[in-house]
Formats: sequence, structure tokens, C-alpha cells
Amino acid sequence: MNEPITLAYLAPEIPALSATFVYKEMLALEKLGYKIIPLSVHAPGNPAREESLTAMKERAHYLYQKGWGALAKENLRWAFQSPGRYLRVLATALGDSLETGLLNRVGLGLIYRFFVGALVASILKKENCKHLHAHFAHVPTDIAMYASALSGIPFSFTSHANDLFEHSWLLAKKARRARKAVTISDFNRKFLTERGAPAEKVDVIHCGIDVESFGESAEKSVSNPVRIGSLGRLVEKKGFDVLIRSCKFLQDSGLAFQLEIAGNGPLEEELKTLTRELGLENEIRFIGPIAHDQVFGWLKDLDLFALAAKKDRNNDMDGIPVALMEAMQAGTPAISTRVSGIPELIENERTGLLVEPNQPEKFAEAILNIVRDEALRKTVVQGGREKIRAEFNLQTNTDKLIESFFGGAS
Repeated sequence: MNEPITLAYLAPEIPALSATFVYKEMLALEKLGYKIIPLSVHAPGNPAREESLTAMKERAHYLYQKGWGALAKENLRWAFQSPGRYLRVLATALGDSLETGLLNRVGLGLIYRFFVGALVASILKKENCKHLHAHFAHVPTDIAMYASALSGIPFSFTSHANDLFEHSWLLAKKARRARKAVTISDFNRKFLTERGAPAEKVDVIHCGIDVESFGESAEKSVSNPVRIGSLGRLVEKKGFDVLIRSCKFLQDSGLAFQLEIAGNGPLEEELKTLTRELGLENEIRFIGPIAHDQVFGWLKDLDLFALAAKKDRNNDMDGIPVALMEAMQAGTPAISTRVSGIPELIENERTGLLVEPNQPEKFAEAILNIVRDEALRKTVVQGGREKIRAEFNLQTNTDKLIESFFGGAS
């Protein structure tokens, strides 16, 4: 019997509740027979707690917790075993650092991540890894490209949102050095190629959801009061302030509704204050984070899912939020905004409703339309499910990832 092919996965936090798409992808690869080595920059601050993740947590290497002693040991090992290669990769890292600004945070960070890359290179060799894949094009990909150069093991990376729009150093170089630069949307592909990434290196592979495990819920009538949900980190780009302001228009229209906002984050108190100022304490509840294995049950009980995404003051914005995919698969109509790759998932009045960002009154109108128009609800529910199965199916997209890793080998 053949030994399973070993892959390494490198991400900011494994397994993190805020990045379910990373560990779901890893689990999908394991189901296909691959052995996965989890490499996590940090230990998760808000870890996912599903029972299926126990083994992943036990195997994970938390790189920034290793300390300088471990880094020095592995760097000396590479310097003595492969001095020419070590010096060449160090020179590359120094050149990258000079390009970004040797004494600024990014430049100094690149040098540190070179040292961490030596530790990762040793893990790759010890585990006989055939490929290294990083999620997010900033810190994880920095580490991955130096580890790959030291070990000779190829790497690829998936870029998402914040890692492109706010932390976009060396994107063209990273794409050229990688076997593939995967990204989650055509919007992102254009962003990368406009910044010098070779078009032939950039593959669009959507994040996906496991449609078979979610199943489908039965059609239902709109509740009274209407039950609206939104989920995500309580940060500026999610547009929760816009959603809350849209609720004032709903209140003024006479609609009876309840909005549940799931998640936590730095803007929680500010958003609660806005809710009180608008006199919406009876209509809006902040319910905190939801464990991922409970999300689908919550989504299918909603009458609609709303995400008023927008570009924040640092030009960061969402990619294609997984929560929108899950709502659509649950048979819950989704309303969002024309931001980044979201229109690649939500086609207005076919798979959901879209409005322009930062327009609470228009967002409220969309909510009223989906509540009052039964035919429109049925259309977007059916269209949404078809869209997920056709383009955002985790199993299908995992096969595409394997193709990007190995060019068809499995």
C-alpha cells in the first residue's frame, strides 16, 4: 500500500474560528487521503472547537512560539549543511527587506520570517512533505517562500482580502517564486496581475463549503417579527454600522423585525452605542461568536442574512465571505453589497440581492423587497443553492487545488 502524500499547510492561526475555510480545506484534503502537516504562525486567539479538529490541534506547529533558541538551532543547521544555499536565500531575504524598507516593520519582519522559514524548511524535510501551501499572501507566504527556497520543496499560496488590499508587499515577486498564486476571485486576480503577478501563475479557486454535510432546509414562510441575521468580525469593513442604520429605516417603515449580530471584535461597544442612540435596543441583539458546527442551524432559522460589506479607511475589504455561501446553501436569502468579489457570488435578483456600499436606506429597501416579494424569495433561494453547488463546492474546488499543487498528480 502506497504511503499518503504529505502536504504542509501554513496559515496565521490554525484552527481559527475566523478562518473556517482554511481548516475545512485541510480536512477535505485529509478525506482524499493526503497527510496534512499544520503550520500556524500563532496559536489561535479564538480557536474553532469542533471535535473533528482535535488531531489537527495536536499536530500543529505554532511557529512564533518556538523561541530564538529553536530558530538559531535550525538556522545553524542549514548554514552548516547547505552553506551556499543558505547564503543565497539569506541574500534574497535581505534584498526583499531593502525593497520594502530595511528598518521599517515590514523589512525587519521579512528578516525574522527568513529565520522562521529555516525552521519550517526543517519540518518539511523531516515530514517528507511534497508541497507547502500558505493561506494569505502576507506573513504566511513570506515564511513559505523562504522555507521553499531553503528546502527545495515547492510552495503555493492563496490570497484573500486584507493580505492584498492592506498588506500588499512583494506580491509580484511572491507570485513569480510560487508554483501557483491561487486567489479567491476574478476581482483579486485582476488586482494581482495589475501589480505585476504573471497571469499564467494566478489561478482563481473559490473558497467553498461542504454542501453535502450542510444539506438543505425546507422552504418556510417569513416569520413575524422578521428574523434577520448577520455574522462576522465586528470590524469596519463588515459594515455593521451601515446595517444598524438601515434598521432605523426598517423601524420607520413599520416592519416588525429582530436582527441578531453574531461575532465579536474591536467595534462591539461602538456598535452597541450606535444601537442605543438610534433607539433600536429592542430590535437588535448582539449574540457573540457562534461555534462553526452550530452556524448552519442558526442560518436556516433566519428569514434573511444581511452583510453590508464596505471598504474601510485602510482600503481593506472583504473577499467573498463564507457566511454568505453558507446562508445561500441553507436556503436563507442573502443581501450584500457590490464590494470586491461579492458580485461573483451574489447576482442581483438571481442568487441574492446587491446594493451599493454605505447606503443604509437602499439596504433597508432591499430587505423590505425580499420580505414582501415571495416570488423573489423563491427565485434567489433556488438560484443561490445552484450557484453554491456549481461554483463554491468545497469538494470540487479541493480537486482544483490539487491540480494547482501538482499539475494533476494525486
